[in-house]
Amino acid sequence: MSKVVTRFCMPALVLLVLAGCGSSKSKSTASTTVSAPATAANASIAAQVPARYKAKGSLTVASEAQYAPNEFIAADGHTVIGMDPDLVSAIAAVMGLKTNVVNSTFEAIIPGLAAGRYDIGASSFTDTKEREKTVDFVTYLSVGQAFLTKANGGPKPNTLAELCGLSVSVEKGTVEFEEAEKQNKKCKAAGKPIKLLVFPGQNDANLALSSGRAEVDYADSPIIAYQVRKLGVSVRSGPTFGTAPYGLALPKNSGLAKPVLEALKVLIANGTYASILKKWELQSAAISNPVINGAQS
Repeated sequence: MSKVVTRFCMPALVLLVLAGCGSSKSKSTASTTVSAPATAANASIAAQVPARYKAKGSLTVASEAQYAPNEFIAADGHTVIGMDPDLVSAIAAVMGLKTNVVNSTFEAIIPGLAAGRYDIGASSFTDTKEREKTVDFVTYLSVGQAFLTKANGGPKPNTLAELCGLSVSVEKGTVEFEEAEKQNKKCKAAGKPIKLLVFPGQNDANLALSSGRAEVDYADSPIIAYQVRKLGVSVRSGPTFGTAPYGLALPKNSGLAKPVLEALKVLIANGTYASILKKWELQSAAISNPVINGAQS
């Protein structure tokens, strides 16, 4: 992913789309209060919002803002923008609330939800059964994983198995990190371990490829596709694998899951959801039937 305020020269790259789904993303304490978009509150849904959230009038939303186009920092250097902030602000508006988007580190978000520091985690989380032990999810996208490599020369892996013997950059705490570690056990057994370069944020993982430290950058497919579009690189699609759902993360049993789900359904029905995805070129990831805790594995 590429932070909007940090541009770096990257040689021509190749996009190799896998499917699956990862999650991740900025290390900062900046926050941004976002007024509700032009979306009317729904009285019946607003009535379902637990009293403690109504009393605040806003939801504290945690996001690691270096995963463009899903969440990243605007040109002003502090405002968190992207698909996730837009969508969660629209959801809050249907619930009669505003949002305060806090730029956090990815690994701190789920513990922060459990500790009551945040009300929602909107940071490209893959909904997994392991994460559902700590938080509830409302699914909102179906997303894959991707490899990014230099277009001229070097490896062009199409599958996880083809990462054996290569240097691969990933962000810590993501599904990609977990999948790369699993694959590395197989690679080590075959005598061709992966040189796994693990970074605290996706920007550093991207820079590892551009600087030549890594041969492959491994992240969620929308993030890789965004880099390809913005950096003007050539694209090659590899074979796709099973996708997985993104979910908005909520404190376990907080009472927020149902109104968030119902608000998202309203946005799907009235076209706001489709408009937000179109704005960020994420239409292919749209879903029509969001659910609470829809993890596939």
